[in-house]
Amino acid sequence: MAIFFIVSFLASVVGAICGIGGGVVIKPVLDMLSLESVATISFLSGCTVLSMSCYSVTRALTKGDSGVDVRTGTPLVIGAALGGLAGKQLFDLLRSMFADQGVVGAVQAACLGAITLGTLIYTVNKGRIHTHRIAAPGACVAIGLVLGVMSSFLGIGGGPINLVVLYFFFSMETKTAAANSLYIILFSQLASLFTTLFTHTVPDFRWPVLLVMVGGGVGGGIVGRILNKRMDDRLVERLFMGLMGAIIVICVYNVWRGIGG
Repeated sequence: MAIFFIVSFLASVVGAICGIGGGVVIKPVLDMLSLESVATISFLSGCTVLSMSCYSVTRALTKGDSGVDVRTGTPLVIGAALGGLAGKQLFDLLRSMFADQGVVGAVQAACLGAITLGTLIYTVNKGRIHTHRIAAPGACVAIGLVLGVMSSFLGIGGGPINLVVLYFFFSMETKTAAANSLYIILFSQLASLFTTLFTHTVPDFRWPVLLVMVGGGVGGGIVGRILNKRMDDRLVERLFMGLMGAIIVICVYNVWRGIGG
């Protein structure tokens, strides 16, 4: 039981600092450890990320320092919520296609690894990449939709792709992008959870594990929010890049194992 708490707590600390939700760490690490089925890990990861993002966003809003641009953020979260519904259906479709759930995990790991690699390459070179300032509500909804699909399908909450998209399309600074990323993650995960409940597709799970992970998620959100305030953009970015490298390695291992390695 302790490993579930440690993984969810540390992942949520880093997730709150960097704005990546923590699920991008929880999902591949628990897949690697094979502590639960692929579907159960996705569900537990999503619930943990939801708890952490709910605390972080609510706390920031009540303190008046959320850093969220409501004009941009609102259409983004509308799209993310719709994408969360679609991503959940896509994951259920993938599960129905393969009897071997190891293959399902390998597909998720391959997608996550590719996205993470692209994110790392972009982050290293972002100083040389021209960014944009999109404001059209329709475009924001469409961007949020794509983010929500990937978030829900991969069971990671939002992950590094949120930050790259916010950098590129909205020219946000690192910590501002982190705040907006958590805002998007909150609504995409809410939509995914409601879909799971209403369609009666909740996988088998152990309540003590869920409670421990949610506790770790909230605790990590508290600590991560405190640390985020004490760190500058450059340090946050370095932590983010180091984490991306570790995730890529874990994803490669999970793909190799899932396809019969």
